[in-house]
Amino acid sequence: MARSHDNSPTVWLVCNAASGGNDKDAVEALKRAFAEAGFILARTTVFPSEAAPTPSQLDEGHVDLLAIFAGDGTMHAAVTAVFGWAGAVLPLPGGTMNMLSKRLHGDVTAAEIIARLVRTPARRVRPTVIRTRHGVGLTGVLAGPGAIWNEVREAMRAANILDFVATTREAIQHSANGPKVLCEQVDCGRREGYAAITVTPHEDGLETNGYYAESLGDYAGQGIALINRDFRNGPHDELGRHRQVRLICPEGEPMGLLIDGEPFDGRAREVFELATCGVDLMMTKGSDESDAMKGGADAR
Repeated sequence: MARSHDNSPTVWLVCNAASGGNDKDAVEALKRAFAEAGFILARTTVFPSEAAPTPSQLDEGHVDLLAIFAGDGTMHAAVTAVFGWAGAVLPLPGGTMNMLSKRLHGDVTAAEIIARLVRTPARRVRPTVIRTRHGVGLTGVLAGPGAIWNEVREAMRAANILDFVATTREAIQHSANGPKVLCEQVDCGRREGYAAITVTPHEDGLETNGYYAESLGDYAGQGIALINRDFRNGPHDELGRHRQVRLICPEGEPMGLLIDGEPFDGRAREVFELATCGVDLMMTKGSDESDAMKGGADAR
């Protein structure tokens, strides 16, 4: 990592008060942790009321490290905004699921990650990501009518009980009756399709899983998993790992689509490819625990 004139790394912090673990007290505690670790906090951006910094702004501020303390959606926006920058990005767990932070650091707190930066040299890595026509997905894609469960999750986040009840009822109905999606690859799951297909980047390919339900009770159980973005707990089929995943809606309808938990307008056919992140990310996870990051360059 580069050093400023007094050998202390300069940090630009991005946070989002609407993220799950990102209230004012948490942000202040994070700032103290940076100060106690010897970092210089040059600026704090509160997203989305303030735009995420650009590479030129970071360079003008002589910034060494862009720290992002937010959920997966804000993480997506801030990381992709600095693709091509020569510095490094530090994802920190400031949201609900914190998928990118867990991939790089494990399931640990932001304070522990900062402490690790002081104790041992962190690695700059370029992990595999998902290339889509909408841009890059850092942590995963969900396609199909099950994407509507994102609206239930937002109602939960807003603590709006009436909206939560209404959107849950709508999500169950839409998941059961909405146009399914299927994987075009040969021998890739159910021919009738799925309520949701997830695509997750790994060094050796895009892990693809199909989520279904045979009864209303199963849909309700799967919905809880989808709300929390813990897809592994829902009933599903493993559809393999691929360098390219082609999904279609046999009915020709636009498919529901979430990229890093944020909604996008899907078409009847979507293609996802293995790619490499466009900026260095700081990784503190032990090499014995890592998700084979070192081979990411092969996907460029």
